[in-house]
Amino acid sequence: MSAMLAAFGIWYIVFLFSTVVHEAAHGWAARLGGDPTAYHGGQATLDPLAHIQRSPIGMVLIPIITFFQFQGGWMMGWASVPFDSEWAKRHPRRQALMSLAGPAANFALALLGITLLKVLLAAHIFETPYAFSFTHLVEPAGEPGPGSMMPRLAMALSILVNMNALLGLFNLLPIPPLDGAGIAEGLFPNSLGKLYDQMREVPVLQFVGLVVAWNVFPFLWTPASGLLYGLVHSG
Repeated sequence: MSAMLAAFGIWYIVFLFSTVVHEAAHGWAARLGGDPTAYHGGQATLDPLAHIQRSPIGMVLIPIITFFQFQGGWMMGWASVPFDSEWAKRHPRRQALMSLAGPAANFALALLGITLLKVLLAAHIFETPYAFSFTHLVEPAGEPGPGSMMPRLAMALSILVNMNALLGLFNLLPIPPLDGAGIAEGLFPNSLGKLYDQMREVPVLQFVGLVVAWNVFPFLWTPASGLLYGLVHSG
């Protein structure tokens, strides 16, 4: 049980950090584009409490339930930041940039994690594992001593890389309510924008959209996860 709780702590810290950076990026991009809604609401921040207070179910309850439901192999959740829909309609390109900011922040975190892993591999602190997984892109070199933090660091960085690559890629799918829909809507406001507005009037369609996205995504994630492993261990 103690091992499960330790794994939960690692998963949740990475989840919280990754989600907060994603949402704060949306908020700051909107403010820079002329919409201070998220900034005045306190969500254009890296303070996790502000995002937990706005989305306690998605930021606390669901991550706990899904982690233990999947026996420590997965964690899901969500958050959001408010924005002015009228501002978005007046400035569709700025809306597209605001929507892109979240996934872009996740890709930046994944790249940071890859860089750290490559440095630690080059320093022979980590080594290539016999088999890799979402939580196991690398493993400590040699035999870690009792109380060593290296296995937990390897796990945390593996989750950081994979989770942020997954969040960035999944959110780019152009299906409401994902960020990709906001990007597409901003680029094509007179066609896709009107279609997405009609879909938002029927909330169940957004749920259907998420189901479709969840079933399509594995076809993208399988090659993407192989690419991540290659990036970590290339050179």
